Amino acid sequence: MELHFTLNGRPETMEVDGSKRLLDFIRDDLGLTGTKEGCGEGECGACTVMLNGEAIHSCLTMTGQLDGGELWTIEGLEQNGELDVIQKAFIKKSAVQCGFCVSGMVMSIKALLLKNPHPTQEEVKMAIAGNICRCTGYREVKAAVQEAAAAQSEEE
Repeated sequence: MELHFTLNGRPETMEVDGSKRLLDFIRDDLGLTGTKEGCGEGECGACTVMLNGEAIHSCLTMTGQLDGGELWTIEGLEQNGELDVIQKAFIKKSAVQCGFCVSGMVMSIKALLLKNPHPTQEEVKMAIAGNICRCTGYREVKAAVQEAAAAQSEEE
């Protein structure tokens, strides 16, 4: 099928197999390997990307669902050599250990902050509920979200 979509802010048109998992399309066809496969069952969140402003598990989404949509991957957050405020906050608050879950976690938080720039702790907890981190834990991640929200407010 011919697929029309926006990838990290750029319009794209490609011939694709619409029944291919979005995760495989991102990694294999687009060559964007920041999105990781963990469980392949939508349980771990390592494959989280944003589709039309929503955090989704790309391992459970078919590429055909992307048609006409807007896809953001972790690679799209860096702009002009500058990391996104969330990425900077993860570094500052030591919310990164092995790094495997980080791209999915960051994308979940990005979707949250786009909708709600000043989330409560409960809203943060709900936003990252679908992301499993075995190294860092969640205290540092929650601190990073607070840091990113504050930094985002300063930029406005």
